[in-house]
Amino acid sequence: MPQYVIERKIPGAGNLSDAELQEVARKSVDVLKGMGPEIKWLHSYVTGDKVYCVYLAPDEETIREHARRGGFPANRISAVRRMMDPTTAG
Repeated sequence: MPQYVIERKIPGAGNLSDAELQEVARKSVDVLKGMGPEIKWLHSYVTGDKVYCVYLAPDEETIREHARRGGFPANRISAVRRMMDPTTAG
């Protein structure tokens, strides 16, 4: 299944409390359960004013539907073409 990186602009995201992040995560998981197994959240990176989420989904529209249902922004959705890490260097 294709992998996507979703950029979500959320002012102050890096200052959210553990409880606030837990609530956002719960909302996302609840929406995912309602959408079925065709979309999966792998993990997210929280920065100052953005959250970068990594998902598996059949297409961008499925990602957008998750965002709509959850009330989350999905400012940019980028399909992952390839991956690299230090082992790529040989």
